[in-house]
Amino acid sequence: MKPSTDMTRESGELRERIKSLLHKKNAILLAHNYQRPEVQDMADLCGDSLELSIRASQTDAAVIVFCGVHFMAETASILCPDKKVLLPVLDAGCPMADMIDAGQLQAKKRELPGVAVISYVNTTAEVKAESDICCTSANAVQVANSVDPALRIFMTPDRNLALYTRKHTRRNIAFWEGYCPIHNNLTVARVREVQSKHPEALFLAHPECPPEVLDLADEVKSTSGMIAYARDSESRAFIVGTEVGILHPLSKANPGKLFFPADPKMACRDMKKIGLREILSALESLAPEVKVPEEIRVRAKRAVDRMLAIPSG
Repeated sequence: MKPSTDMTRESGELRERIKSLLHKKNAILLAHNYQRPEVQDMADLCGDSLELSIRASQTDAAVIVFCGVHFMAETASILCPDKKVLLPVLDAGCPMADMIDAGQLQAKKRELPGVAVISYVNTTAEVKAESDICCTSANAVQVANSVDPALRIFMTPDRNLALYTRKHTRRNIAFWEGYCPIHNNLTVARVREVQSKHPEALFLAHPECPPEVLDLADEVKSTSGMIAYARDSESRAFIVGTEVGILHPLSKANPGKLFFPADPKMACRDMKKIGLREILSALESLAPEVKVPEEIRVRAKRAVDRMLAIPSG
């Protein structure tokens, strides 16, 4: 019992030191829905990446500690240029975002002149800067429908989100062959196996999953969308087709409901790199900082603002 007691005491001390430094340095702690449970429980705000950056921009915090991956901290820098944005582990990255860079997108635009480029927010600031408009997993269909019907659309970097969007818009959409390794590896066989064990459960899938997996879903939702749907649904059991970190906020918000991972192997190592020690270190040193150069920030923000200007509903 002693080691466990010591660990609990150490964790409590870390939390107190973090709380003290957050107050002292006028900082806000953001955590993506895939982060470790102890990080989510410590955060001032939890949610989807863009949602977090928007909410942080509306606060008077001088410092943002973003517990997520690199493109998320960049997005916070894009929307909050007057704030210092810290990413506690600088090499926490996103394999999908890294599948395309600005040069590759520029080449594709030359290949498809006049195309309207829609970039998923899960991409780098440089790629956003080369885009006409951004989208999230929740509003991709709405964004595509907002584009001039005369224009062909090119979506990047996620082919699965593009295929889902094309299916639900009937727009002419070409796409980059990128994908999230975590979602893309979920198979029909695996989902059917879990469904056979829990026939009463609804299957919630993220649009980054392959099309054949989405065809099995009762609902296709973003992470925040899953949390809202589970909260409002009369169903008491759900199979969850996204990164396993989401099970913590789902269970926390719905103590009377059951949540089963579509595949327990859907764990992103990059999303688990940040812990309480790393948060404390970042607050003590105010580093590592993520700062998007102004010439890139302005162009990237234009693409984000165009998305935000689309009427909701």
